[in-house]
This record gives sequence, C-alpha cells and structure tokens, in this order.
Amino acid sequence: MLEKMGAMRTAYGEALVELGATNPRAVVVGADTTESLKSGMFGAKYPDRFFNLGIAEQNLVGVAAGLAFGGKVAFAGTYAIFVPGKCVDQIRNMLCYADLDVKLVCSHAGITVGPDGGSHEQVEDLALMRCVPHMRVVVPADAPAVKGIVKAIADIPGPFYVRITRGVVKGSNTPIVYENGFDYKLGKANVVMDGGGDVALFACGIMVPEAMRAAESLKAKGVKASVIDVHTVKPIDVETILKYAKSCGAAVSAEEHNIMGGMGSAVSEVLTENYPIPLKRVGVMDTFGESGEAQELLNKYGLTAAHIEEAARKAIAMKR
Repeated sequence: MLEKMGAMRTAYGEALVELGATNPRAVVVGADTTESLKSGMFGAKYPDRFFNLGIAEQNLVGVAAGLAFGGKVAFAGTYAIFVPGKCVDQIRNMLCYADLDVKLVCSHAGITVGPDGGSHEQVEDLALMRCVPHMRVVVPADAPAVKGIVKAIADIPGPFYVRITRGVVKGSNTPIVYENGFDYKLGKANVVMDGGGDVALFACGIMVPEAMRAAESLKAKGVKASVIDVHTVKPIDVETILKYAKSCGAAVSAEEHNIMGGMGSAVSEVLTENYPIPLKRVGVMDTFGESGEAQELLNKYGLTAAHIEEAARKAIAMKR
C-alpha cells in the first residue's frame, strides 16, 4: 500500500498542457515561480497563452481577473505563502466579488516546505480562502488527484483555490493514493478505505496517506477505521460526513494546516450543527513552522500516522 510516488507539481504542469490542447480558453499566469510549479510546461507548448509577470503577486491576481473578465479560463499560481498570503484583498474584491473564472493553484503549502523556514510555511490559507464568498477550496491528496481536479475545474465556472504540496520525500514526491486516476466531483468526498464502524478518519492533502496508514495499524489491533478524503473543503460534503459520523460515532480530522479554520473546523461545524460526536483534530497547533527537513517537521508537529492513531483512540474513548 502507498508504495508508488509522484510529484503534485509535475502533475499540475502535465494537466495544464493536456487542458491547453482541448480548451482554447485556458490561459496560465505565473509570478516568477513557473519553473518550480511546472506551469512553464504550458508556456513552452502555448506561449501565446502564457504570462509570467515576475514577483508581483497582487498583479498576478489582477491580470488573471482581467483575462477571466475577457472570457478566458485563467489558471494562476505561485507559492501559497504569497497567494493567498499577500493577496486576500485582490482575491476578495477582484475575483470572488465578481465571481470570475480564475483558478488559483498554489504550491509549497504547509510545513513540508521544510528548509524554507517558518516565514514560508503557509498554514493559514484554507482558513483565509474558505471564508470568502464564492470561493471553492480544494486540497488534492496526490498527483493523480491534482491532474483530475485541474481538468475538472476548468469546466466549472467561478473561482477556485487549489492547494498542492511541494513534496515530502526526495524528488518532491508524495505517495500515490489514486493509482487508477481521479474522477473529481465538486463537493463530493472520496471514501478511500471503508474499514468499519469504530472511528472515521477525515483527511485532506498529504494527510490522506497518513490516515490510511493509521487505519491499517488500527485494523491490526482490532479497531475498525474508515478513511475519507475530504479533498473539497468548500463546499464540504455534509452527506458523507454525517453518514460516517452516524455509523462510527467518533471521528478524527487530519490536515497539514492550522487546526483553526481549516478542514477540521469545517468538519466540526457540520457535526456540531447536525450530529455531535467526539472529534479529535490533528493539525498544526496554532503555531508557526520552522526550518527543517519535511519528515522531521511532520514528526515534530504531530502530523503522522502515529498521531492520527493516537487521536483515534482518544476519540473512541470519548464515546458515550
């Protein structure tokens, strides 16, 4: 399980190239990180539809908005610390207020940016983006999910924020969850392991494979766990969350993000308003990151399968 690896950024570049061949409205806008994000692959193939604006993130959003206003489907992105980090005003007032067809696909989110240090480790972006009206927020679990999501959202009108990860292991790779490809449906979570009714593990991004490992470990110890990939944080899949809340009676959320305002908060809102059960949240505990190797930081900040398993046991113990 989870032996194959792939790079999310490479999948993004490949998806753009494939999209360019079938959708003449697709354009790509970058901010001096097009080589890193692999969006330059699109530029090499379709130079007349590719715009690298340099280190000017607010301008990136404005130009993407203008292209969308002119009838294009604009894919714009850089590192997540810069977009949305520097551009909430532009995103709110240029993209979302006008409900424009701009897809923000941003990399290097979370603490796995590693050696770049705490100033560049974005752990607030999901909270920022999910509270802006009209914005849809998506967190792919692996490279095939990135490719499927990018192609799908090109045909869904309106703004999106897609958060991808630099990578955890050598070569900027992450484990492959969806070996047979990924069919994206807006607002519909994926049940990747239907393991039974003791605890539901809701995860997104690189925490999905960690949740799968935790479920396997729990199974070996007689605990039945189901793993749900909540790739779309907004609009969130209320139906699936409630289905597993009712069948399991205890839950864990796991994300490479601050526990405040992210996917875990969204899940807790659904549970609180509809079917309250014990929920333990695994994530960055309202702190900044620091410089270090990605896996070392995941261990230190409690974002591993072992931490998810521990949280699951605590949630189960809280059942009445």
